[in-house]
Amino acid sequence: MLEVTDFSKKYRNNKNYAVRHMSFSVSAGEVVGLVGSNGAGKSTIIKSIIGVLPFSEGTIKVCGFDVVKQPEKAKRLIGYVPDDHSIYEKLTGREYVNYIGSLYGATVAQKKFITDELAVRFGIAQALDTQIAGYSHGMRQKICILGALTHQPKLWILDEPMVGLDHQTMMLLCDYIRGYADGEHCVLFSSHNLEVVKRTCDKVIFIKQGELARIADLTAESDFDLSGYYTELNGGERDA
Repeated sequence: MLEVTDFSKKYRNNKNYAVRHMSFSVSAGEVVGLVGSNGAGKSTIIKSIIGVLPFSEGTIKVCGFDVVKQPEKAKRLIGYVPDDHSIYEKLTGREYVNYIGSLYGATVAQKKFITDELAVRFGIAQALDTQIAGYSHGMRQKICILGALTHQPKLWILDEPMVGLDHQTMMLLCDYIRGYADGEHCVLFSSHNLEVVKRTCDKVIFIKQGELARIADLTAESDFDLSGYYTELNGGERDA
């Protein structure tokens, strides 16, 4: 469902690559984690996949659609939860969900599921009809999650989704991510929380200084020491 092939990204006026020769894939039914220290290139990869950052080296395809040559078709299959919670503060939560759903062609039934069922599950139903400007950090994160799911995207991408969430909501989101991927969907997310990664992911993509260090298959390597490898990879640093 997602194919990243020999992808490289260099920012303007910077002689060094932010990401270099990155290749990996995500298949239906999989949850894949992007793990690396701060500045490793995780957000650069994600923002290139969703079409926010332009690039000229390599290819990225979503369900066979090239994100550069067929951007609209590719983007319609993606649901994205940003790390900075960029949302329209003057809208209510319900207006935001309905607006995002309309942009992606979500059906009335799909929008109703989000506002009537998923909002209850994530504990935000009571705030749907108040302005987002008054939401706490955690509530903003929740409404971003709901907005990204309105059209039931084939590829759900989350950039540091656990930041600002309480423990109960984190565990709820982990379980929902796992359940969402089972079947015809897939999930890619970045995180510094290795316990969340271990609990949720089928595969883990380790990145160091913009380059692929290793892809660990947790389904095949059930005894893989996630924390130990991360610490070794980063020279003893444990910022994850």
